[in-house]
Amino acid sequence: MKTILTFLTILILFTSCSKKPIPNFPLDLNTTEACVLFECLPKTYLVESSFDALPDFANEDFDEVLKNFKNSCSSSKTREFYPELCLETTKEISNSKNFIISNFQPYAVTAEDGNATGMLTGYYEPYLHGSLKKHGTYIYPVYATPKDLITVDLSAIYPDLKNYRLRGRIEGNKLVPYYTRAQSASRKIDADVLCYVDSKVDLFFLEVQGSGRVLLDTNKTLFIGYDNQNGHQYSSIGRYLVDAGEIPLEEISLQSIRAWFLEHPKRVDEVLHHNKSVVYFRIKDKKATGSLGVELTPSRSIAVDKRIIPLGSMLYLSAKQKNISFNQIVQAQDTGGAIKGAIRADMFLGFGNKAKEIAGRLKAPLRLWIFLPKDTKSKI
Repeated sequence: MKTILTFLTILILFTSCSKKPIPNFPLDLNTTEACVLFECLPKTYLVESSFDALPDFANEDFDEVLKNFKNSCSSSKTREFYPELCLETTKEISNSKNFIISNFQPYAVTAEDGNATGMLTGYYEPYLHGSLKKHGTYIYPVYATPKDLITVDLSAIYPDLKNYRLRGRIEGNKLVPYYTRAQSASRKIDADVLCYVDSKVDLFFLEVQGSGRVLLDTNKTLFIGYDNQNGHQYSSIGRYLVDAGEIPLEEISLQSIRAWFLEHPKRVDEVLHHNKSVVYFRIKDKKATGSLGVELTPSRSIAVDKRIIPLGSMLYLSAKQKNISFNQIVQAQDTGGAIKGAIRADMFLGFGNKAKEIAGRLKAPLRLWIFLPKDTKSKI
C-alpha cells in the first residue's frame, strides 16, 4: 500500500508542477523549436514539415493507405481525432493520393530536447499449441483477467492522471500490489483458464506480442488477445541477459533469447521472473486486434506510447536496418508495455514464420511524422 501511495503522490506532484510549452509551428523542419497541441496532443512536440521531406513518399501505395485509414475510422478514437476526414471516407473518393495531400499536413515528431530519432521494433501474431484441458504437455495456463484484480481509474479525481491506472488486490481493508510473475507461478490464481499451452517460453512471448492464435488438440483455433495486466512495470528479459553478460547487446533478438533458453533450461524461470508484469487474455472472434479495437494490418499498424502519440492517428515512418527498410504511412492502432517515448514505435508484421523472423530482429533507427488536418493551425 505504501508503494502505491508513494507512486500516486509522485504522479500528483509531477503533473501539478509541470508546465505546457507555448504552441509554435515553425516552418523550418530543421529548427530546434517545437510545438504542442493543448487538447489532443498535450505532450507531443512537433515541427511543421512537408510531404517533400518524407523519404520515398512518392512511391507510397495510397489506395492501401486510404483503405487502412477507413478501417481505422471504424474506431471512436480515430473519429474523435479526425472527425471531418473520417466522415469524408464514407463518400466516394476518386483519387487516394490527392485525398491525403489535400487534407493532411505532416509534422515531424521530436523529443522534448529536439531529438528527432528514436527506435522501431516489430511484433507479430504468434502461434501456440494448446488444449482446453490440462493434460500431457499442456500444463501452462493462459489466464483470463483474475476475479480479484482491482483496477483504480484515477482520472475521476485527478484528470491529469487519465492515462494512469492503479492495479492491485484487496488484502484486509488495504489495496496491495497484485501477484508478480514469480508469485503467480507458485499459487492458484482466482481466474478462469482460457486454455493450456505446452511451452512457458511461448506463453511469455505471447504476452509480449499481446495477441495470438492457439491451435488446440481438437484442431480448432482460438484467437486470443490482451485483456488486462497485473499492474507491475514491464522489464525486458533481453536487457537482463545483456546486463548479465549472457548475450552481447548487438546479438540480442527474439531468436537469440530462444536459443539461450534451449541451452540453459534450468534458468528459464530465473529470467522470465525478472519481468514481474503478467498479461491476461480474452478469447476474440477475429485475428489480431490492437488497443484501438480494429483488426491490425501487417506493416501498416503500429503500437505507440499513447500518452504522446494519440491512438487512431495517422503517421509516416522512416526506418532502415541492414537489408530491411520502411518508408510508409501507418496508423497508431496499438500500445505496448515496452513502447515508451515520443519517437518509439512497434510495427505489427503479421502472422507466420516470415513475420516472426523479421519482428524478432527488427531494431532500427526511426523518424516519425504525424499527419494532422490542414486546418489544425487555425484552431489553436
